[in-house]
This record gives sequence, structure tokens and C-alpha cells, in this order.
Amino acid sequence: MTTIPERVFSGVQPTGNLHLGNYLGAIKKFVALQESHDCIYCVVDLHAITVWQDPAELQQNIREVTAAFIASGIDPTKHIVFNQSQVSEHAELAWVFNCVARMGWLSRMTQFKEKAGKDREKASVGLFSYPTLMASDILTYRATHVPVGEDQKQHLELTRDIAQKFNNDYSDRIAQLDLGVPMQVGDEHVNGYFPLTEPIIGGPAARVMSLRDGTKKMSKSDPSDLSRIVMTDDADTIAKKFKKAKTDPDALPSEIEGLKDRPEADNLVGLYAALSDTDKASVLGEFGGAQFGTFKPALADLAVDRIGPIANEMRRLMDDHTHIDAILADGSEQARAIARKTLADTKEIVGFIGAR
Repeated sequence: MTTIPERVFSGVQPTGNLHLGNYLGAIKKFVALQESHDCIYCVVDLHAITVWQDPAELQQNIREVTAAFIASGIDPTKHIVFNQSQVSEHAELAWVFNCVARMGWLSRMTQFKEKAGKDREKASVGLFSYPTLMASDILTYRATHVPVGEDQKQHLELTRDIAQKFNNDYSDRIAQLDLGVPMQVGDEHVNGYFPLTEPIIGGPAARVMSLRDGTKKMSKSDPSDLSRIVMTDDADTIAKKFKKAKTDPDALPSEIEGLKDRPEADNLVGLYAALSDTDKASVLGEFGGAQFGTFKPALADLAVDRIGPIANEMRRLMDDHTHIDAILADGSEQARAIARKTLADTKEIVGFIGAR
């Protein structure tokens, strides 16, 4: 009997206009987790085509996300960085999971409802089954931990449901092949093949909101460019966007409780806390009582200080496609070495012939 080593997996979609929410909500956490975990970070380009993408722009966006990973501090020589479409095992395992997951589970996914809107009949099948591919992304590497934003928590819960159902459906076969590992399900100690992956959620900017509406998530699809700080924005643009950010007329409070029912203030304080590696209470301890006319320039200066060097390095890397493509090719080879065994084990558990 073996155990599954702790492993982190996560990914970012290459859909252009990488913004501050992507950095603080995901990439900054990826960098920190390198110090304590074996990490696999993926540019999830298969997910990107659930809606139509211009092929040339998609290639550019794949390289942009890769450049952001590296410029932010992810080390591709110590951890795995790759793009999803180069590892076909993701798609193969996703089909197995399509046959494990249930329509009712997927029908309850709020992101599909939001993205499909009133035109659900016109949405792609890929958009509907997106969560089973996400489960495959994670479980292809039998990842034990996934840093996710609040909006992806439901999908990770589905990943756990799929893993648990697979383990239950094939428990006898898993035991017969001696492929089980010990894990706890509720109060029970059981053996299964796929781990019940744990989410890593939290931080002062776990959910970064729009600069124009503190009740909506910062998004690359928002029609207003003023709603987001793009990772390649220059200093003047960053200052302009924070100056125009929506606020209320009151001064900043001195206590966190004072941010209640003030979504824009709460968002800006959270951004300052995340960029300065502190917490909201500390920010309010420094700026409590200050007007936004004082706080916004300080936030803009901090953002320029933190993002500027990353943006410069991203631009340098983006000018060298050969280097970026080599990183992705090497990472994909490493990823396939892990994925190949997981898929072979899965095929044998399911009962396919010639799995090995």
C-alpha cells in the first residue's frame, strides 16, 4: 500500500487581458506554494475553447499566461509549467469522468448558468461539461490541494464527488489491483485511487472585484477597461484607473466592521492588503480616517511598485516565443510522465484491455 504525496495543481485560462484579479487570486498564491509543495501549474487552453477563440490570439494568450507565471516567480526548473492541450490524457480521463458524473450534478453548476444565460440551447457541450474536464485536470495528477477562487469552489466540490463515486464504483477492482491508498471520507477510513482534493482558499483578496462596481468580480469580459488593472498596464494607466475607481463619500473606517455594506471600499482595502502582504486590519490601522483622495494614490503607487517589474519581465519574455515554447514543451513532457501512469491505472481499473 502506498500513499499519495501532497501535490498542488492549478491553472489559468488563456483568454487575454490577464488582470490584477488573476494575479492576486491565483498566480501570487502559486508562487508562494512553491516553497512548501510539489506544484504543477497549467495554462488550461482546452477550457478556453468552450467559447470560440481566434486561433492566433489564443496562441498569443497561451504564451502571455506562461510569461506571467514565470515573471511572477514560478520556477519551471523546479516545478511543472505546461499547457493542457499538449497532454492528451486530460481529455481521455475527462471522458471517463463524463461517464461517472451525473447530469444533475452538472446542471447545478452556477457558472454554467451564468455564462450560458438565457441562450442555454446555444451553449457548447464543452461549456456544460467544463467541470468534468477540470476534475480530470486535477485528478490526472492525483493532486491533493488546489488553490482556487470562491467562484471555482463549487467545481472543486464536484471534483471530490467524482473522485468519491469512482472510488466507490470500482472499490473491489481497486483493491484487486492493489492500487488503493488510505483516505478519510467523513468519519470512515477507506481506500481509493483518486484523492479527495482539498481547496486552498483565502487571503485578503481571495475575490477581486471590479473597480467600477464592488459587487461584481473583476473580469476580462467587462466592457469597461476602467473596471480592471491589466497586468501590462503602465504606471500612468494604473494611476488613472484607481483615480476613477468607484468609491463612497465616507472616510475609511478604522475597524474591519466598518467596511460592511461598503463593497468598493472593502475591495480597495483588500487590494492594498494583498499587494503589501498584510491584512485588512493593518491597512485600516494605517489609513483609517483617511479620505479616498489620500488612499487611492497610495494604492496606485503600491500597485505600480509590485506589478511594474512583473509587466516588464512579461514583455521581455513575450518577445522570445522560442523560450516560452521550450518551457511549455519541457513541462508537457514532465506532465505526461505522470499523466500516462494515472490514465493507464484508470483504464485497467475500468476494465479496458491493453491499458498498459
